[in-house]
Amino acid sequence: KDHIKVDGKLLIKPEPKIYLIMNKPKGILTTLDDPEGRPTVKELLKNIKFKVYPVGSLDFNSEGLLIFTNDGELAYRLTHPLYKVPKTYLVKVKGVVKDKKLDILKGGIKLEDGIVYAEVKRKFMPKTKNNTWLEVTIYEGKKRQIRRMFEKLRHPVLKLKRIKIDGIEIGNLGLGEWRYLTLEEVKRLK
Repeated sequence: KDHIKVDGKLLIKPEPKIYLIMNKPKGILTTLDDPEGRPTVKELLKNIKFKVYPVGSLDFNSEGLLIFTNDGELAYRLTHPLYKVPKTYLVKVKGVVKDKKLDILKGGIKLEDGIVYAEVKRKFMPKTKNNTWLEVTIYEGKKRQIRRMFEKLRHPVLKLKRIKIDGIEIGNLGLGEWRYLTLEEVKRLK
């Protein structure tokens, strides 16, 4: 309860660094505040004493792994294209995608804001005649990048879920659930 001042200025104990992951549901904005009153990830973050911020984002219609922290250095490392941090998604697209089209993504596809690349693997999910499941890894995250890439290939995205960021996996977190990262996971990200 004591206060310490130096030259008349109150010394404030720095907040501890907080690191957590969430499984963001579809229909939730990746922001802490929305002037239009739509649901945000902040509403899912209960019982956290210190303010944390989402690192990167997932669009309203996507779900999956989000990292939250108050560590600006780590947030910068995870989001700046210079560091080429891998982000992996499970993607269901309309139609049967031929290998030639997947090769286009590896070689780079031109979008309005530049050329983007992706590593793509076929996922063997329950068979469907009209759709394809893929595992897509990107190393920078332009706005709605995966959706725009597949739209350009004429295979619109039907479902998009981020499952991994730089080796940190979503695991068995239920939709809307979150947990603190382990010390080992934080070390890995740094």
